[in-house]
Amino acid sequence: MGSEFLSMKSAEQFDKLNLIYTIFCDDVRLEAGNKLSLMGVFQNIMVQQLPISLIKFAVLNHWQGEGTHLSEVRILAPDKRQAVVVSQPTRFEVASGGFADNISFFVNVTFPAPGQYWVQTLIDSTLFDEQPLTIIDARHAQGPNDASEAVN
Repeated sequence: MGSEFLSMKSAEQFDKLNLIYTIFCDDVRLEAGNKLSLMGVFQNIMVQQLPISLIKFAVLNHWQGEGTHLSEVRILAPDKRQAVVVSQPTRFEVASGGFADNISFFVNVTFPAPGQYWVQTLIDSTLFDEQPLTIIDARHAQGPNDASEAVN
């Protein structure tokens, strides 16, 4: 009965929480008026050589709903078996009907090979969402389909 209760409780909590968007960028700064400035927003990374180390890397999650939750972000290798990096769990609160931003910062993250890595967001130790992050070796890129260079 205990595990059934936890599953039902988690389902109820998740029903009250929505991930509106996830953004990958180089840095996030808090400005006057409680505004966020995002620097170096990206959806994939094209490099001239591998491995590549990112000095700073941020994952911004924007939430809607309610409740107090524990968030953890991890980046998994393309095979999803090995973690490249895992954030420290952080607690955040969303007021009823409100919004909250949760930012995970990583320093000196190394991607050893090209491929589709996975950025996973866990809420209360349960996988909530995952987004692909593609690392492209420009020396082997074959055309415009490998990466989008468009800025809209």
